[in-house]
Amino acid sequence: MADDPADAPPPARLGAGTLEATPPSGTPVPGRASGTGAPTLEDVARVAGVSRATVSRVVNGQRRVAAEIQAVVREAIATTGYVPNLAARSLVTRRTGAVIVVVSGAEEQGSPSTIDFADPFFGRVVGGMLRALRPHDVDPILMLAETDFDRSRVISSLRNGNADGALVVSTRGEDPMPALLVEAGLPAVVFARPGRPIPLSFVDVANRDGARLAAEHLVARGCRHVAAISGPLDVPSAQDRLSGFQDAMARHGQAFVPTAGGNFTYESGLAAMTALLDGYGDLDGVFASNDLMALGAIEALQAAGRRVPEDVRVIGFDDSSLGALSRPALTSVRQPIEEMAAEMARILLDTIADPGRRVTSTIFEPTLRIRASA
Repeated sequence: MADDPADAPPPARLGAGTLEATPPSGTPVPGRASGTGAPTLEDVARVAGVSRATVSRVVNGQRRVAAEIQAVVREAIATTGYVPNLAARSLVTRRTGAVIVVVSGAEEQGSPSTIDFADPFFGRVVGGMLRALRPHDVDPILMLAETDFDRSRVISSLRNGNADGALVVSTRGEDPMPALLVEAGLPAVVFARPGRPIPLSFVDVANRDGARLAAEHLVARGCRHVAAISGPLDVPSAQDRLSGFQDAMARHGQAFVPTAGGNFTYESGLAAMTALLDGYGDLDGVFASNDLMALGAIEALQAAGRRVPEDVRVIGFDDSSLGALSRPALTSVRQPIEEMAAEMARILLDTIADPGRRVTSTIFEPTLRIRASA
């Protein structure tokens, strides 16, 4: 395949920009003129039918190469067994080929961790990030940040060049981690709108629209006495889900929606539903701000002798695997978590490549997955 004339190889010379290879033992290199040393950029270029400069751009993760040419070069890399010297590549690109995935909260004195890895949400987020990072040969480094010391370690790692940027999943509205990254001028993207306005890119779902879908479905199923279980109201997504649900119910004539608060855990959903039943025994519909709380609510209802969905219809938010496998299977507002996480990774890689890139937001549309619980 002929390469773009602008990609013609420069005069051969050795210097800081030269990438040497670490040879797999005994690997033959198709197309080599002679010798048995490590495969080089020139070997890859010869097999791919492109210039050495084009191969170098692909190896260094630059984005000025057409996708079909990248595919040919990567195939040639696999054929020749070429392995870039990562230390040399870092000298050329000033990049590490790693990003930090920060799962961040705000620890309160004497309180347990705010991060619950039993929640399938975190696995879906990390899975989406990995699928987007892998084609670019970028590795994630997981760091937890719940204390001032944790947060200082994240900032130091980025400043010291251990990673090129951060993908932040925050569990509390008052979490200081996003603002610290902005103050330090470090590349970062946040999952969900930050608790206060700051110049930082983020991805989110249209939470109010998702709550409206839940309200309209409960109304369409004949529910007239509905309640809500909210997440922590210092978290913007929890605020939006509750207010979106209340507004939609008001449009259908229910001026007051009884509400109990939770913290996105199964146990908090169970406790919130128990409290609602104590005060409002005629409930026939419940919207919970995530699936774990919805599943806790179902347990509380069943323990109280209320059938789901015959007596009370229940809707969650997330469309998690746990909800889909529960009995009854949970109706839930789906946010496309894997796609959102992949978009975070893409925005971060673009920001690393172009530090002057303006901050941006991407809002995904929710859908309602209707199952047996409502």
